[in-house]
Amino acid sequence: MKIFMTGGSGFVGTFLSRQLAQKGHEVTILSRSERAPAPTPTGISFLTGNPAQEGPWMAAVSEHDWIINLAGASVFGRWDARTKQNIYDSRILTTRNLIKALAGGDRHQLFCSTSAVGYYGLRGEETLTEESAPGTDFLAKLAQDWEAEALKAQDLGVRVVITRFGLVLGKNGGVLDQLVPLFKKFLGGPVGSGKQWFSWIHQEDHARAFLFLKDHPEITGPVNLTAPNPVRNRELARALGKALHRPNFLPAPAFMVRLLLGEFGQVVLEGQKVLPQKLLTAGFTFLYPTIDQALSHLLGEEG
Repeated sequence: MKIFMTGGSGFVGTFLSRQLAQKGHEVTILSRSERAPAPTPTGISFLTGNPAQEGPWMAAVSEHDWIINLAGASVFGRWDARTKQNIYDSRILTTRNLIKALAGGDRHQLFCSTSAVGYYGLRGEETLTEESAPGTDFLAKLAQDWEAEALKAQDLGVRVVITRFGLVLGKNGGVLDQLVPLFKKFLGGPVGSGKQWFSWIHQEDHARAFLFLKDHPEITGPVNLTAPNPVRNRELARALGKALHRPNFLPAPAFMVRLLLGEFGQVVLEGQKVLPQKLLTAGFTFLYPTIDQALSHLLGEEG
């Protein structure tokens, strides 16, 4: 298939695009940079353009069979009004422009548009599936608007799958790049109470899930891309310590997290317990269903 991807130069997109290319697909990555990374893997090409702005790049969308929308400014960090607006606009405007581009394309296209488990809000001990109601905080409202924008493609006859990401665990980026150095310096441990749930997925299972969704046309709408065994934050710390042969007893106090991260700190301190019900029902098999299996594979040589 010919695949058009936004956000393909980031941590998630880089791994996903290479996995898709290895399966024989042709991937076109929309990039703000005019210079493609060297060397460019076989099967991957780059097109210059800003997905949040209309432009000539939109004409290329109709030439592709599968559109994967990953673009969006990072939510990690301290938020102010300007940052929140950038987080919002980068997602909504990009998705809106892709819908405009899809309007002139093949009605048999597949549109996989990213969302996040933040859709469910801060729900404590509640077990969440694709059928659960949305939350009311900033990230939940953002996800609702983001998904509503993407679902407009259904009016064009396009098959739409909303991929709600948990935290993707992988090499060379993502949350592990933030946590592993702390544990290696004997500074790792749970955050806050450590009771909050952490919904995650190994990057290989994440990429495999995309291919699975492509091959199962009966699946539409929201799909949780998380492992079937979410863990509490303290269990994540234990697993990281075990994989790296380091202690995991130095907690980050809740007040410090709030002081450093502000509003986003509350997201870190509460989390969600999310299950991939649609994937499991459809028969998807996870290579790394538990956090110990995932971290052993990803960090086995770093301990």
